[in-house]
Amino acid sequence: MKSISINNQEIAAGENKTVILNSYELHTKSSIKIPVHVIRSKKPGPTILFSAGLHGEETNGIEIIRKLVGRDEVQNLKCGTIIAIPVINIVSFLYSTRDLPDGRDLNRCFPGTKNGSLGSRIAYDLMKHIIPLIDFGIDFHTGGAKINNYPQIRCVFDFPDNLAIAKKFSAPLIIDSKYRDGTLRKEASKKSKPILVYEGGESMRFDYLSINEGLSGCLRLMKAYKMLDLEISNNASVKLKNDTWIRAGASGLFHMNANNGAHVRKGDLLGVICHPFGETEYKVVAHVDGYIVGINNQPVVNEGDALIHIGMED
Repeated sequence: MKSISINNQEIAAGENKTVILNSYELHTKSSIKIPVHVIRSKKPGPTILFSAGLHGEETNGIEIIRKLVGRDEVQNLKCGTIIAIPVINIVSFLYSTRDLPDGRDLNRCFPGTKNGSLGSRIAYDLMKHIIPLIDFGIDFHTGGAKINNYPQIRCVFDFPDNLAIAKKFSAPLIIDSKYRDGTLRKEASKKSKPILVYEGGESMRFDYLSINEGLSGCLRLMKAYKMLDLEISNNASVKLKNDTWIRAGASGLFHMNANNGAHVRKGDLLGVICHPFGETEYKVVAHVDGYIVGINNQPVVNEGDALIHIGMED
């Protein structure tokens, strides 16, 4: 295999190396650098991107990649190449925030520009130096503040290559998710580089079920392409074509009765909203058959708040 280059840094076949995507200057005149782990076999095979930390407070994906690159079998690939970026949005990670200092969401800055804002420059460097090298990738995310997502992988069902990768990853839930403008996933798709999104847990809180499922999914995916050899079984994944939110019909204190990831039927009692002064109790009931793919852990809710995310089979 030939050597590959990331921003003029060469990585030869059979070499494991950490390189720098680029350096960015902050208003303090200090600079930040984005490390990229590159692990290469001497034998040809797919090049897979594992990325996390597009949002600085989404820690579960960072931990998944940390655990992944530390494994002996990953450090000694049988074929192919792994490009792993544990933290893309270094600035927001420093401050444990979702957005960049200028208020922009980095995952709405793609494809970016060379001389644009900080987010636009990072997006540009990813599109220029990383995306052309890969065959496909997994981008790790979590739910937002107080939103706990059950381990799931999101892809576009209309594209068979997306669904094939999702099945190899074999998360408990596979969700049909359309592209959004300005995202890494959409811009990479324009270059015929499928990026799937793994969601698990909530921001700023380790969720070990989500971490373990994400790590296992990476290993299953690599095993499917003969990049490593280990014993690991697939999940009985459920494909979910549509989704809906159950919203609060009253304001008060929300108590969840059902488990995240559970299958529910229309009419099932999922929780209750209690008035803080004990006067009333409002029942939260499933209005469709489906699987709980995410829950709002916010105990105090207002009428109309999104409480329970339900995914439905086709």
